[in-house]
Amino acid sequence: MQERLFEANLSAKAAGAPTQNTLIVVEHPHTYTLGKSGDEKNMLFKPETVGAAFHKITRGGDITYHGPGQMVVYPIFDLDTLGMGPAAFVAALEDTAIDTVAHYGIVATRLADAPGIWLDAETAPRKICAVGLRISRGCTMHGIALNVNTDLKYFSYIVPCGLPDKAVTSLKKELGREVSMDEVREAFLKNLQSRLQINLS
Repeated sequence: MQERLFEANLSAKAAGAPTQNTLIVVEHPHTYTLGKSGDEKNMLFKPETVGAAFHKITRGGDITYHGPGQMVVYPIFDLDTLGMGPAAFVAALEDTAIDTVAHYGIVATRLADAPGIWLDAETAPRKICAVGLRISRGCTMHGIALNVNTDLKYFSYIVPCGLPDKAVTSLKKELGREVSMDEVREAFLKNLQSRLQINLS
Protein backbone atom coordinates (compact mmCIF):
# COMPACT_ATOMS: atom_id res chain seq x y z
CA MET A 1 0.00 0.00 0.00
CA GLN A 2 2.83 2.37 0.86
CA GLU A 3 4.63 1.61 -2.39
CA ARG A 4 1.47 2.26 -4.39
CA LEU A 5 0.79 5.61 -2.70
CA PHE A 6 4.46 6.61 -2.92
CA GLU A 7 4.70 5.80 -6.63
CA ALA A 8 1.43 7.63 -7.26
CA ASN A 9 2.87 10.77 -5.67
CA LEU A 10 6.07 10.48 -7.70
CA SER A 11 4.08 10.07 -10.91
CA ALA A 12 1.81 13.00 -10.04
CA LYS A 13 4.78 15.27 -9.35
CA ALA A 14 6.43 14.27 -12.63
CA ALA A 15 3.21 15.15 -14.47
CA GLY A 16 2.69 18.41 -12.61
CA ALA A 17 -0.50 17.04 -11.04
CA PRO A 18 -1.62 17.34 -7.40
CA THR A 19 -0.20 14.86 -4.91
CA GLN A 20 -1.94 13.31 -1.92
CA ASN A 21 -0.62 13.22 1.64
CA THR A 22 -1.56 10.03 3.50
CA LEU A 23 -0.71 9.06 7.07
CA ILE A 24 -0.92 5.37 8.00
CA VAL A 25 -0.82 4.36 11.68
CA VAL A 26 -0.69 0.60 12.34
CA GLU A 27 0.39 -2.26 14.58
CA HIS A 28 2.09 -5.11 12.74
CA PRO A 29 2.22 -8.83 13.46
CA HIS A 30 5.69 -10.04 14.52
CA THR A 31 7.97 -8.86 11.71
CA TYR A 32 11.64 -8.03 11.17
CA THR A 33 12.62 -5.55 8.48
CA LEU A 34 16.08 -4.88 7.05
CA GLY A 35 16.87 -1.49 5.54
CA LYS A 36 18.68 -1.15 2.22
CA SER A 37 22.03 -0.52 3.94
CA GLY A 38 21.49 -3.15 6.65
CA ASP A 39 23.54 -6.25 7.41
CA GLU A 40 21.79 -9.63 7.68
CA LYS A 41 24.45 -10.66 10.21
CA ASN A 42 22.58 -8.49 12.72
CA MET A 43 19.74 -11.02 12.61
CA LEU A 44 20.85 -13.53 15.23
CA PHE A 45 18.09 -16.11 14.66
CA LYS A 46 16.01 -17.24 11.72
CA PRO A 47 12.80 -15.21 12.03
CA GLU A 48 10.56 -18.23 11.47
CA THR A 49 12.00 -19.93 14.57
CA VAL A 50 10.52 -17.17 16.74
CA GLY A 51 7.25 -16.89 14.83
CA ALA A 52 8.10 -13.77 12.85
CA ALA A 53 8.19 -12.71 9.21
CA PHE A 54 11.22 -11.08 7.55
CA HIS A 55 11.29 -8.45 4.80
CA LYS A 56 14.03 -6.50 3.06
CA ILE A 57 12.70 -2.99 2.48
CA THR A 58 13.70 0.34 0.94
CA ARG A 59 14.01 2.55 4.03
CA GLY A 60 17.32 3.67 5.46
CA GLY A 61 18.82 2.00 8.50
CA ASP A 62 19.57 -1.55 9.58
CA ILE A 63 17.39 -4.27 11.07
CA THR A 64 14.49 -3.65 13.42
CA TYR A 65 11.44 -5.38 14.83
CA HIS A 66 7.76 -4.49 14.43
CA GLY A 67 4.97 -6.16 16.36
CA PRO A 68 1.89 -5.92 18.55
CA GLY A 69 2.00 -3.09 21.06
CA GLN A 70 4.19 -0.94 18.82
CA MET A 71 2.77 2.12 17.06
CA VAL A 72 4.17 2.35 13.53
CA VAL A 73 3.58 5.57 11.61
CA TYR A 74 4.04 5.83 7.85
CA PRO A 75 3.77 9.34 6.38
CA ILE A 76 3.40 9.12 2.61
CA PHE A 77 3.79 12.85 2.06
CA ASP A 78 4.91 15.32 -0.59
CA LEU A 79 7.21 17.62 1.34
CA ASP A 80 6.69 20.43 -1.16
CA THR A 81 3.09 20.71 0.08
CA LEU A 82 4.46 21.22 3.61
CA GLY A 83 7.07 23.74 2.53
CA MET A 84 9.91 21.82 4.17
CA GLY A 85 12.95 19.79 3.20
CA PRO A 86 13.91 16.24 4.21
CA ALA A 87 16.02 17.19 7.24
CA ALA A 88 13.31 19.44 8.68
CA PHE A 89 10.68 16.75 8.12
CA VAL A 90 12.69 14.03 9.86
CA ALA A 91 13.35 16.44 12.74
CA ALA A 92 9.62 17.15 12.99
CA LEU A 93 8.84 13.43 13.23
CA GLU A 94 11.51 12.99 15.90
CA ASP A 95 10.23 15.99 17.84
CA THR A 96 6.71 14.58 17.63
CA ALA A 97 7.89 11.33 19.23
CA ILE A 98 9.75 13.29 21.93
CA ASP A 99 6.60 15.36 22.60
CA THR A 100 4.49 12.21 22.79
CA VAL A 101 6.58 10.39 25.40
CA ALA A 102 6.83 13.68 27.35
CA HIS A 103 3.04 13.40 27.75
CA TYR A 104 3.87 10.50 30.10
CA GLY A 105 6.57 12.38 32.00
CA ILE A 106 9.42 10.72 30.08
CA VAL A 107 12.34 12.81 28.84
CA ALA A 108 13.68 11.63 25.48
CA THR A 109 16.36 13.05 23.20
CA ARG A 110 18.38 12.35 20.09
CA LEU A 111 21.75 10.58 20.28
CA ALA A 112 24.63 11.57 18.00
CA ASP A 113 25.37 9.00 15.26
CA ALA A 114 22.51 6.75 16.43
CA PRO A 115 19.18 7.37 14.67
CA GLY A 116 16.02 7.26 16.72
CA ILE A 117 14.75 8.65 19.99
CA TRP A 118 16.52 7.70 23.21
CA LEU A 119 16.15 7.81 26.98
CA ASP A 120 19.18 8.59 29.16
CA ALA A 121 21.15 9.08 25.94
CA GLU A 122 24.40 10.09 27.63
CA THR A 123 24.46 7.60 30.53
CA ALA A 124 22.44 4.44 29.79
CA PRO A 125 20.97 4.86 26.30
CA ARG A 126 17.71 3.01 25.61
CA LYS A 127 15.89 3.43 22.30
CA ILE A 128 12.15 3.96 22.58
CA CYS A 129 11.47 5.01 18.98
CA ALA A 130 13.10 3.90 15.72
CA VAL A 131 13.27 6.23 12.72
CA GLY A 132 13.84 5.19 9.11
CA LEU A 133 12.47 6.88 6.01
CA ARG A 134 12.82 6.78 2.27
CA ILE A 135 12.66 10.17 0.55
CA SER A 136 12.77 10.62 -3.21
CA ARG A 137 12.06 13.87 -5.11
CA GLY A 138 10.49 15.24 -1.94
CA CYS A 139 8.13 12.29 -1.49
CA THR A 140 8.35 10.19 1.67
CA MET A 141 7.49 6.68 2.81
CA HIS A 142 8.33 4.39 5.74
CA GLY A 143 8.59 6.31 9.01
CA ILE A 144 8.87 5.68 12.74
CA ALA A 145 8.05 2.96 15.27
CA LEU A 146 7.27 3.89 18.88
CA ASN A 147 7.45 1.10 21.47
CA VAL A 148 4.33 1.37 23.61
CA ASN A 149 3.46 -2.08 25.02
CA THR A 150 5.92 -3.94 22.79
CA ASP A 151 7.22 -7.39 23.82
CA LEU A 152 10.89 -6.43 24.01
CA LYS A 153 12.16 -10.02 23.92
CA TYR A 154 11.87 -9.91 20.13
CA PHE A 155 14.68 -7.34 20.04
CA SER A 156 16.97 -9.88 21.74
CA TYR A 157 16.93 -11.96 18.55
CA ILE A 158 18.64 -9.19 16.56
CA VAL A 159 21.23 -6.45 16.92
CA PRO A 160 18.67 -3.63 16.86
CA CYS A 161 19.55 -1.05 14.20
CA GLY A 162 23.04 -2.58 14.13
CA LEU A 163 23.94 -1.08 17.53
CA PRO A 164 25.17 -3.93 19.79
CA ASP A 165 25.93 -1.73 22.80
CA LYS A 166 22.52 -0.03 23.01
CA ALA A 167 19.32 -1.19 24.75
CA VAL A 168 15.68 -0.96 23.70
CA THR A 169 12.78 0.10 25.90
CA SER A 170 9.06 0.89 25.80
CA LEU A 171 6.53 3.12 27.51
CA LYS A 172 5.23 0.05 29.36
CA LYS A 173 8.68 -0.86 30.69
CA GLU A 174 9.49 2.70 31.75
CA LEU A 175 6.12 3.33 33.40
CA GLY A 176 5.61 -0.15 34.83
CA ARG A 177 2.11 -0.44 33.36
CA GLU A 178 0.18 -0.99 30.16
CA VAL A 179 -0.49 2.15 28.15
CA SER A 180 -3.55 2.80 25.99
CA MET A 181 -2.57 2.59 22.32
CA ASP A 182 -5.53 4.85 21.45
CA GLU A 183 -4.28 7.46 23.91
CA VAL A 184 -0.75 7.33 22.50
CA ARG A 185 -2.06 7.57 18.94
CA GLU A 186 -4.21 10.57 19.80
CA ALA A 187 -1.31 12.35 21.51
CA PHE A 188 1.03 11.60 18.61
CA LEU A 189 -1.38 12.89 15.97
CA LYS A 190 -2.06 16.05 17.96
CA ASN A 191 1.68 16.69 18.32
CA LEU A 192 2.37 15.92 14.66
CA GLN A 193 -0.29 18.37 13.49
CA SER A 194 1.26 21.03 15.70
CA ARG A 195 4.80 20.34 14.47
CA LEU A 196 3.84 20.31 10.77
CA GLN A 197 1.16 23.00 11.05
CA ILE A 198 -1.37 20.84 9.21
CA ASN A 199 -4.82 19.36 9.78
CA LEU A 200 -4.87 15.57 9.49
CA SER A 201 -8.65 15.15 9.72
